Amino acid sequence: MLRTRLEPCDPQSIERGVRQLLADKISGNLVGLWLLVPEHLRLGTWDLLCGWTQQPAQQVQPRLALQLVHEAALCITGVRQARSLGQKGFQLIHGLPFIATDVAIHHLLDEHTVAEAQRLQIALGQLRLTSGHFRGKLLAIDPHRVRSWSKRQMRPRGSRDAKPTKVAQTFFCLDTDTHQPLCLTTATSSRNVAQATPELLHMATRILQPEPGQTLVLADSEHFTAELIDQVHGQTHFQLLVPMPNTRSLQRQLKAIAPEQFIPRWAGFATCKLPYRLTQSPTTYHQFVQRSGETPEVWSFSAYLATCDRDEVEALANEYPQRWHVEEFFNTDQKLGWKRAGTLNLNIRYGQMTLALVAQAVLHQLRGRVGDPVTQWDAPHLAKDLLQGLDGDVRVNRDTIIITYYNAPNADQLRSHYEDLPGRLESEGVDPRIPWLYDFKLDFRFK
Repeated sequence: MLRTRLEPCDPQSIERGVRQLLADKISGNLVGLWLLVPEHLRLGTWDLLCGWTQQPAQQVQPRLALQLVHEAALCITGVRQARSLGQKGFQLIHGLPFIATDVAIHHLLDEHTVAEAQRLQIALGQLRLTSGHFRGKLLAIDPHRVRSWSKRQMRPRGSRDAKPTKVAQTFFCLDTDTHQPLCLTTATSSRNVAQATPELLHMATRILQPEPGQTLVLADSEHFTAELIDQVHGQTHFQLLVPMPNTRSLQRQLKAIAPEQFIPRWAGFATCKLPYRLTQSPTTYHQFVQRSGETPEVWSFSAYLATCDRDEVEALANEYPQRWHVEEFFNTDQKLGWKRAGTLNLNIRYGQMTLALVAQAVLHQLRGRVGDPVTQWDAPHLAKDLLQGLDGDVRVNRDTIIITYYNAPNADQLRSHYEDLPGRLESEGVDPRIPWLYDFKLDFRFK
């Protein structure tokens, strides 16, 4: 499928083409993607996309946005017209009779601003909060950097062990209890975490609307700056726990603490809590010090700064280790659209990555219904073996699109969630009609 042609995009032509595809029937290995449709209806994806595009449902723009969501769910990269998806019915699931080209998608993303993408993230996050995807008690913030091969001159970033390279930056906020992302922000390589974090936490505040002291944010040592800590403490309702950089001066200070100030908690683990004031900061915070080892010869120390007074044992032993769930999230879901750098036009990147957040939300709902072992699969595995791995066909019976799967794995589990789908959705208070497919309903069969 290497050729590109112009297609009419007026509402009447789109509807005529979609209805013709339904009349022709479809058989292929992308029918697994239809399992996302009931999750779209439950989440309210269509209203989100119509709001972001600022176009009514019959126009082409929300359908192009839905194509981007489904491309993210399939972990697809590369040139669109060379993907050979057209003969598999890919275009039908988002209400189009054709697959949009790279140019059409670029124009769609370029028409929208960073602020519009942020509003979409906030609306999505609020819907997910209502659906129980977040607990909002413990958050992790972390930068996610992807190497860029852009020809532009930009600030390289590196570490002690690696040569500096050009990178594209994304900053995530994750609910560590549910392992689900609240929001993200992106920037050029010159922007540091202290500059990006206030914007990220502002979106998290709009989503969660936390009470003062309700939510603890877990950061890493990159976030240890007086300006950022004062800003989080004085201008947000969040509490912050951040490790202090392990410098020589800090180690000298920790080793000078009198041994009797430490409280032994269990073998090889002792803690103490001290007041601490940052240079150029008017506020006194709390330093949590952890001492590991049984005898003075093997003692090692680490320290954390907290903007609130809390149980340091709970904070160091139970709460802070949960921050590593953000790395598990990157390993599982980064292929949805956050592993490749793409363009440096930030409004386009914001739009693409925000629509990948929508895909991640519906995939999370799908994993919960299909059950094990699918819940443990990463995004590429899920796309290959479920969304693209099921054989079946698509046909219409009166006002209902019927998807038939042949020899599907875990058929009994799928049957319990997806057979008689219109009735199940109505019992949940969800309208079973699919607005981008001209109010057809959807049902499934397993043979």
